[in-house]
Amino acid sequence: MSTPRHVVVTIDGPAGVGKSTVARLVAARLGVPHVDTGAMYRELTAVALERGVSADDGDALAELVGQPPAADTDLRSEQVSAAVSAVSRHPQVRDRMRARQRELARPAAVLEGRDTGTRVCPDAPVKVYLTAPVDVRARRRAADLGLPAEQIELTIAERDRRDAEQSLAAADAHVIDTGSLTVDQVVSAVLRLAEEAA
Repeated sequence: MSTPRHVVVTIDGPAGVGKSTVARLVAARLGVPHVDTGAMYRELTAVALERGVSADDGDALAELVGQPPAADTDLRSEQVSAAVSAVSRHPQVRDRMRARQRELARPAAVLEGRDTGTRVCPDAPVKVYLTAPVDVRARRRAADLGLPAEQIELTIAERDRRDAEQSLAAADAHVIDTGSLTVDQVVSAVLRLAEEAA
């Protein structure tokens, strides 16, 4: 398989389907940047917390887009996780963030998130939407975090409900159920799509 180096690939889906792992591996194989859009919202939330900017102040939050958090910030901390949905709900924040994400996607990249194929890069030649049953996603996330699967399943179900508006498959996305596939199988499927689009 030849390696297409000038292609934009979007990988969307709900929590726990393996987006980050797959996106990182696909980007490495293609030799293009990996853009984690979820991490960008977490970075913004961390900066807002550090600077005392209210999660209700959409205009002030939008001005912080692109500002780096402190080097030792834990983007997966409970404090950041609890505030990220409130920070990301503002239209002006999402508009500013999507513009930045489009800049990072040029001329080629693998983007992962909730709406990269529908709203960030709707013209991307390769759009993938990963899915898996909730119980499978909970087991995977629980193994990563060392927590009971039952506890994680409730958290994932709540996050699915909260993110339902953003986490939608593009009409022309290739839907891949990762529930019974290995990471290598999913990566290979995405790489084949990139090859076909090149």
